[in-house]
Amino acid sequence: MAEERNLTRAARKAFISQPTLTNYINRLEEQLGVKLFDRSVTPIEITRAGALYIEQMKKIQLAETNLRNELRILGSMETVFHLGIGATRGNHWLPLLLPEVDSYEVTDTGESPLSKMTDWVNTTCPKCGGPAQRETDTMPQWAGSSWYFLRYMDPHNDKAFASKEALDYWSPVDWYNGGMEHTTLHLLYSRFWHKFLYDIGAVPTKEPYAKRTSHGMILGEGGEKMSKSRGNVVNPNDIVDQYGADTMRLYIMFIGDFEKAATWSNDAVKGSKRFLDRVWNLAESASDSYDVTPANEAVIHKTIKKVTEDVDSLKMNTAIAAMMTMVNELNANGCTRGDLKYLLLLLNPFAPHITEELWENLGFAAQTGKMCCQAEWPVADESKTVASTVELAVQVNGKLKGTISMPTDSEEKAVVDAALAVEKVRKATEGMQIIKTILVKNRLVNLIVKPAK
Repeated sequence: MAEERNLTRAARKAFISQPTLTNYINRLEEQLGVKLFDRSVTPIEITRAGALYIEQMKKIQLAETNLRNELRILGSMETVFHLGIGATRGNHWLPLLLPEVDSYEVTDTGESPLSKMTDWVNTTCPKCGGPAQRETDTMPQWAGSSWYFLRYMDPHNDKAFASKEALDYWSPVDWYNGGMEHTTLHLLYSRFWHKFLYDIGAVPTKEPYAKRTSHGMILGEGGEKMSKSRGNVVNPNDIVDQYGADTMRLYIMFIGDFEKAATWSNDAVKGSKRFLDRVWNLAESASDSYDVTPANEAVIHKTIKKVTEDVDSLKMNTAIAAMMTMVNELNANGCTRGDLKYLLLLLNPFAPHITEELWENLGFAAQTGKMCCQAEWPVADESKTVASTVELAVQVNGKLKGTISMPTDSEEKAVVDAALAVEKVRKATEGMQIIKTILVKNRLVNLIVKPAK
């Protein structure tokens, strides 16, 4: 404890006189005797005194944290060690060879296995000749995850972390998704490493990731962050046991916008279960034909188009809403197995278990020789996204008298003639003069009448 207090005092004495980021960097570089951001100089880790100092700089916390992250990464790139509260100057003591370690198990104190190798840890300061200890915690947990995606591109290469051909083919990563905590942790570290690797010509791209998205947080009921202390943590296993894995998956994707926080609701989970029950019941009532019903063509192709676009843009909630609308129309119009095939293909990524079961039950597995997840994703036919016929409401003086089915975009005269053929409309207009016609295309027609003179 006395040593830590002395280090803290030394750190404050060295740097605290002008607590601004620019001045801090200048003073730190002067203290260490190197340009920290000059890549031609051997990277060197910040001293223990500097680390303790950073802990105390609360007024410029964000800027200091970012700087500290960068300095830790620099220190991770080569094995370095700390000497008292100062840092070694020059690199005449490199390379520093690590000892053979019999056990790589974590110590009880959380220190690295090297810390138990006292013969290696205890050394002599090359500057003053006094006793010193080598730093054993120079490789933070982020060191591996900061470049693992590059190794995935060529995992069996024993000459380099990845070949130029593999890097040229796979780089950059198409899509990086994570929580907001990654923005200031893994994303920061991995991007810093990648920038360094690009500067030395080890990777072909300036940026490691082509696209970055952050998912929102699911809050507990009442809008509070889930916490054991609040007792509002939802155990997914409980939901799966009660409603099934498909309901759990579907609800999480239906709960709200992907990148925004959403509040969990146990009652809303039941709504997702009811939707899947309706899909199952629809399959049981479908006719045996594998043809597509003409009345359902428009909703099928509109839903294919909508779900495809929404999945690509991570709008899972609106994709599910479109499929719910499709189920409503299939129920209203009646459906065939051919109609239902498209619903199962679209729903499969969201609820794989129920769709695979229905895919087999309805004969598609035998017909195609494939599981639902292996079948080709459907493609929307733009010409069929508009219904060939529409149903219009018919009103007389604003009161509903019936409905008519008409070709899409029918002219006003044709709509009025068809409306007057409806029995209730004919009775309501007997002895009346039509003084005005209001047509809302493809929606309704309203006949304004008054007694004929």
